[in-house]
Amino acid sequence: MTEKALTKDIAKLSFEEAMKELETIVRKLESGGLDLEIAIKDYARGNALRAHCESKLAEAKLKVEKIVAGADGSIKTEPFSAE
Repeated sequence: MTEKALTKDIAKLSFEEAMKELETIVRKLESGGLDLEIAIKDYARGNALRAHCESKLAEAKLKVEKIVAGADGSIKTEPFSAE
């Protein structure tokens, strides 16, 4: 699979699907015993999955808002800040 096809394939995955596949790849790599070529391909896919998950998390962070009650009793939303 070419790098472009690999990226397109990963772009279709949900966050949960990508994380599950990434966890599987990490377990395989940590267990050892893989042929070098397979390990390199798995590492590259894992890296692409990691980037995809980070992107999905960044998108979600932009969408999260908190509900705030104003002093006058009005309700509004504002961007969520974890700080």
